[in-house]
Amino acid sequence: MQASDPAALELVAHGTLDVEGRLVDASNLTLFCTVELDGLTAGAVYKPVAGERPLWDFPDGTLAGRETATYLISDTIGLGHVPPTVLRDGPFGEGMVQLWVDTADDDLVEVCPLDEVPEGWRVVLHAHDADGNPAVLAHADHPGVRELAALDVVVNNTDRKGGHVLHGADGLVYGVDHGVCLHTDPKLRTVLWGWLGEPLPDDMVDKLRKLRFALDHDLGAALEPHLTAAEIHAVAERADALLAAGVFPAPGQDWRALPWPLF
Repeated sequence: MQASDPAALELVAHGTLDVEGRLVDASNLTLFCTVELDGLTAGAVYKPVAGERPLWDFPDGTLAGRETATYLISDTIGLGHVPPTVLRDGPFGEGMVQLWVDTADDDLVEVCPLDEVPEGWRVVLHAHDADGNPAVLAHADHPGVRELAALDVVVNNTDRKGGHVLHGADGLVYGVDHGVCLHTDPKLRTVLWGWLGEPLPDDMVDKLRKLRFALDHDLGAALEPHLTAAEIHAVAERADALLAAGVFPAPGQDWRALPWPLF
């Protein structure tokens, strides 16, 4: 099943989860499952709240709730693509369940030698490899990646690594791993700085305006179980600031602008 399938949300919300194994590279307990409902079966990621490590700078709510809130924001206004995501009960208690995304073979973010940057890609960082040779961090100049860059600003993503940007087999670009988003303080750390200072596309402006309306109506209510009132208000403030500026922002001066590791 593709993440864009209308039945995908119902499947992850109400399907039976069967744990297949653990994704060992994740910093919190992350389990790969199959999920089945009415004859439909797909892969899913399940992150139990009980397996979360406490974070001193994210004392409120849960990481699973923040992942769910990010999906709700993205899905409501159509800004970027996040796989269908819900907060629900599972084999190890309440947790985030998200549809597994089958990916294409090509990457959308890379660290590569300076003379091997794919044509048209956006260079984010110049550096040197372990042997002292010039290398760059770059990402594809793709509308789907650009949408995720804007979503990161709105949700204040503090950990957009290259491996969190997936080129789906359905052709869409998906963002995953949003547990450390939606803080009230500026904490944006992302590898997607390639459009810095460029004007926001008209369709993106429309989506941000839709966000402001939605926060005062159904979306705001949907976020209340997952975020504090101050965190929901901060989403609105970030959307307002982005609309007022009309351009993709530059990194702040008071915090590290790139996640580490980058992937």
